[in-house]
Formats: sequence, C-alpha cells, structure tokens
Amino acid sequence: MALILHRVMRSRLRASHSGLTPERALEQLRRIQHHQIRLNGAPPVSGVSSIHDGQNEVLHALRVKNPLPLSN
Repeated sequence: MALILHRVMRSRLRASHSGLTPERALEQLRRIQHHQIRLNGAPPVSGVSSIHDGQNEVLHALRVKNPLPLSN
C-alpha cells in the first residue's frame, strides 16, 4: 500500500511540475495538525492548524482538498 501511495504521489507531483519529491511533500504536510478541544463540558470544537502557501501548493499538486477549517 505504501509503495502504491508513493508512486501515485510521485506521478502527481511530476505531472504538476512542482519539482517536489514525495519525501519533501510529506515533510511539508506533516506540519499540518488537527486539534480538538472541549471547554466546560461543551461539545468539542475541532479544527486544522493554519496552512501556509507551501502546503497549499503540495495539496494542489497532489489534487487533494484542503482540510476543513475550525468547526463545531
């Protein structure tokens, strides 16, 4: 499975002419974090850390939708 994902990533990155390797792309994407908090017994609120331009470029090159922003 990992080999297939690596090859798909490599193919999509090459097709987009991003110049990134799958390893470099993953380095960028590892910095995205998902958070979930609960205050005073209220329902949990979850969200994704801010995504910078480099990460947006990787997601676009891989044809992956951006993670959803903060929600209730």
